[in-house]
Amino acid sequence: MARLPRLVIPHQLHHIIQSGIDGKQIFVDDEDYTSFLAWMGEASRQFKVAIHSYVLMPDHLHLLATPSDETGLGKMMQWIGRHYVPYFNGKYQRQGTLWQGRYKATVLEANQYLLRCSLYMESNPVRSALVTDAVDYPWSSYQHHIGLKTNPLVTDHPAYWGLGNTPFQREAAYKEMMLAGFSAAQIQALTNATLKGWMLGSDVFKAEMTKLTARRVEPIKRGRPRKLIKAG
Repeated sequence: MARLPRLVIPHQLHHIIQSGIDGKQIFVDDEDYTSFLAWMGEASRQFKVAIHSYVLMPDHLHLLATPSDETGLGKMMQWIGRHYVPYFNGKYQRQGTLWQGRYKATVLEANQYLLRCSLYMESNPVRSALVTDAVDYPWSSYQHHIGLKTNPLVTDHPAYWGLGNTPFQREAAYKEMMLAGFSAAQIQALTNATLKGWMLGSDVFKAEMTKLTARRVEPIKRGRPRKLIKAG
């Protein structure tokens, strides 16, 4: 079966996952993380992609981003790779690709999933036992979202602004949401949707987005169509 093209819709929220090949590390020391973030910042500005949240893990990364056109997201990820992979290969005396295939991405309904996905991403270091508190992990956007420091890489999404009328209200509400935690089903739904490239949102949202893309936004339902019963 032919592989579907990646689902990208301008001005909509996208969740992106990029993993290291064979589960190997893509970040080893602080210089690797800071170099990647610098290139990501440059690429996001160059290709007009707003970054709302991110986390860089040792062997993979997550982004929440809104592209301004159909090609910007792909160009941004490609540009980052063209700079980061040669840097990493040269530093660690390795050759070949660093990535496990092409990056995974899908569209999320922002009002439902922006905050949930952002917190899921930023809590990843805790679930992976890298830290005991998300605030202690320096390679994510969590410190920005709770007001610990301003991160120029992050563009706050309207869904985040909806948490309160003041920065203090937004930061406090966001922190409370992190403390509330997540269910395994919520985490699995976000992961599966992105890895498989299927849109996540309400039926109304999917219907609206279907008008903006020629690509299917959800899998074809299995089973035979129901027979129509004629009125007698």
